[in-house]
Amino acid sequence: RDIFTITIDPVDAKDFDDAISFRKLKNGYFEIGIHIADVSHYVEPDNALDKEAYHRSTSVYLPYRVNPMLPEHISNVLCSLRPKEDKLTFSAIFQVNAKAEVKQYWLGKTVIHSDHRFTYEEVQAIIEEKAGLYAEEILILNDIAQKFRKKRFDNGAINFSSQEVRFKLNEKGDPIGITIKESFEAHQLIEEYMLLANRTVAENIAKIKINNKPLPFPYRTHDDPDEEKLVPFAAFAKKFGHKFDTSSPEAIAASFNQLLKDVYGRPEQHVLEQLGIRTMAKAKYTTENVGHYGLGFEHYCHFTSPIRRYPDIQVHRILFDVLNDKVNPDKKLEEKCKHTSERERAAMEAERAANKYKQVQYMKNFLGEEFEGVISGVASFGFWVETVEHKCEGLVSINSLLEYDEFRHIESDYCLAGLRSGRKFRMGDKVWIKVVAANLTKRQLDYEWVVAGDLATVNSRKKKEKKGRKKE
Repeated sequence: RDIFTITIDPVDAKDFDDAISFRKLKNGYFEIGIHIADVSHYVEPDNALDKEAYHRSTSVYLPYRVNPMLPEHISNVLCSLRPKEDKLTFSAIFQVNAKAEVKQYWLGKTVIHSDHRFTYEEVQAIIEEKAGLYAEEILILNDIAQKFRKKRFDNGAINFSSQEVRFKLNEKGDPIGITIKESFEAHQLIEEYMLLANRTVAENIAKIKINNKPLPFPYRTHDDPDEEKLVPFAAFAKKFGHKFDTSSPEAIAASFNQLLKDVYGRPEQHVLEQLGIRTMAKAKYTTENVGHYGLGFEHYCHFTSPIRRYPDIQVHRILFDVLNDKVNPDKKLEEKCKHTSERERAAMEAERAANKYKQVQYMKNFLGEEFEGVISGVASFGFWVETVEHKCEGLVSINSLLEYDEFRHIESDYCLAGLRSGRKFRMGDKVWIKVVAANLTKRQLDYEWVVAGDLATVNSRKKKEKKGRKKE
């Protein structure tokens, strides 16, 4: 409790389930503690609360509300690592040198007292300006986190950086604006220490054997990519000038990282990232430890978010039993892993559907208006376009193109090709569209392709848009 400890979370967060502590040791090392809310202390196995938490398995984050896994008082008050309060935690404490080499670690239950609650924006400002409250500690923590990050990518982790669309809502819950959430060093700082704790716990448990068999444990696994899906993706990437080596899982990871570096900031970035993610296997919970390909880890689990994920509570319980030499293998754990994986996928689908609904609701305000977009998907019945400004996706139906030409779908090229004109609509291409319909019931946006003229026409359209936005 007397060691310097902080939390770093989004500005609107109410449940703080992780904290970081820091101090310099006499031996020249740094002691970095990752402290996680001890939910399993309060949620006991098989009571009504535990059964409901297992049934839900995850909190669902919708644009206008959260459907929490646990009752709000437990999430936001009892377990939340609020500043200036003593809190029960499960900790992974590391001795690390300046090169980000872990010299030793300790796992166990603790009581912490957070000195300050930071937002990501506040920490980012301290990192950029190299000044501010607790700047020395934060800058050292960030320097070590960045070294961990570099090692991870050097060891084969894939650097997917997905942009998250967030809606600004009015009091009624209607979207009035859109912000794009990107990953900055402040986010990476927390991410790297959470990955370190998750990996270390999984490595620790992987050593335990019961009757010469591995102890059943809910690993978070991610299998190697599917070669069949990779072939068309590699061919598509080649059209943008990117070479892809599919000779081994390591070569695939290196190729992905090179591609992601090369496309950064280019029109095709988002499309290639999304397509790349689609070629990947889906991460899941299972007792069969095949490692985590995307992160480049041999052992991995979820330990750091027990307020919002049930597998983390399971991990806490098993780890606590192991630390106390009271191991009691759960024979039904694989079945439970299947359930939590299914609930996670259902939550993701609900979040996607809710986001799509808000996109349609938002773009309803722009019926008849024209925007620049990037082709994000192609099918035999048309192509999808994501607007550059709002990241809102709509369909340009093939029927709406009939006046211009007849188009056929070339699957291998991810494009629609005009039979007479030779005009191609290919994934990653920039196009201009007009918003023609917004159907809330179907969560569907309809766009029409606008035959953009010369550069002067495009530029004058952009100027008009800018003026219109200033007036708003």
